[in-house]
Amino acid sequence: MDGQKLGIEKRRRGMVESVRRGVSMRQTAVKFGVAHSTVEFWVRRAANRRLDRVDWSGRPPGRRHPVNRTSREMEDLLLAVRLELRSTSDLGEFGAEAIHRELLARKVENPPAVRTINRVLDRRGALDGRKRVRRPAPPRGWYLPHVAHQKAELDSFDFVEGLVIQGGPQVAVLTAISLHGGLAASWPMTQTTSRRVVEALTAHWSAVGRPAYAQFDNDTRFQGPHHHPDTIGRVTRLCLSLGVVPVFAPPREQGFQACIENFNGRWQAKVWARFHHDSLADLEDQSARYIAASRRRSAVRIEAAPERRPFPKRWRLNLQAQPRGRIIYLRRISETGSLTLLGHAFHVDPAWAHRLVRAQVDLTTATISFYSLRRRTPSEQELLKTVKHKVPHRPFRE
Repeated sequence: MDGQKLGIEKRRRGMVESVRRGVSMRQTAVKFGVAHSTVEFWVRRAANRRLDRVDWSGRPPGRRHPVNRTSREMEDLLLAVRLELRSTSDLGEFGAEAIHRELLARKVENPPAVRTINRVLDRRGALDGRKRVRRPAPPRGWYLPHVAHQKAELDSFDFVEGLVIQGGPQVAVLTAISLHGGLAASWPMTQTTSRRVVEALTAHWSAVGRPAYAQFDNDTRFQGPHHHPDTIGRVTRLCLSLGVVPVFAPPREQGFQACIENFNGRWQAKVWARFHHDSLADLEDQSARYIAASRRRSAVRIEAAPERRPFPKRWRLNLQAQPRGRIIYLRRISETGSLTLLGHAFHVDPAWAHRLVRAQVDLTTATISFYSLRRRTPSEQELLKTVKHKVPHRPFRE
């Protein structure tokens, strides 16, 4: 090993000697089989010094150890004091601050600062704190197996509210975007009713096709009134009539609406805040141009997304028909293992308290199935319980 090291140093010295004899750096690099930058580095390193006084080892210039580095004896003392405090301290404290106080009490000369003690403990592997484990994020739509495996598409819908046109009306924007394809849509409007939502969804799906799932928050314009049990709203009935499974995100939970909320932020920045809108028609025109550009940019992604089903011909919405199909509610179980759904309390599993479940309401078989959900293990969705529950058929009030 020493012979190899001496050979390397001899080659470096030979390169500098070659340049000093008048050979160009490029020719020297070719002769010694090294890069031009290597020759340049050693010539600069040697400068005008005698070759027998140049350090050819390749070690960075300067001292091997910093002048202010904590000595080995002091590091050993810090570890010994920490071990002693851990077993004898009345306060039960043996961290960096406690060690620093003990060194001052012992009148140790020039004790290290608290930050230095922390660095020493970290370098010597004496810290007990556990570092946060960064786990990979679950796949998109992980709470719906078919969506997570990209076998089905999901459209998310939401409202952007509180927008006021100068000298004009207050407006809101119904927004939509597909999870896998990024297929965007928007509908500025002055009246945000469930009837307008149904009109927008019908026009959208008739133009681009139906997804397998449609996701909403728990707004009454999407879900329906909350003051009567077993209420199925207008938008839910539209989805069931078209064979689209409505999915309602859990209240006050982060992440489930991230896709549509991200798009809402982009729409507000690129359409609403970027231009001055004189009227609702002006806003609709600018929004339509943005949506068209967004779809052109996402054309490849939209094409690669799960296939959307064609809109049925001669279809008409019958709000008085008995709803059939599935409705999915994402909910978090209480400390007693229960949750409230459709205005009723259901006891699911006390062992799954404070955790998420997917409540799958099957109106055809009159059952509700509860599946466990965990972001850490998204593929494991165990069936916790199935209960019988029949939603009574009541006339829908227009």
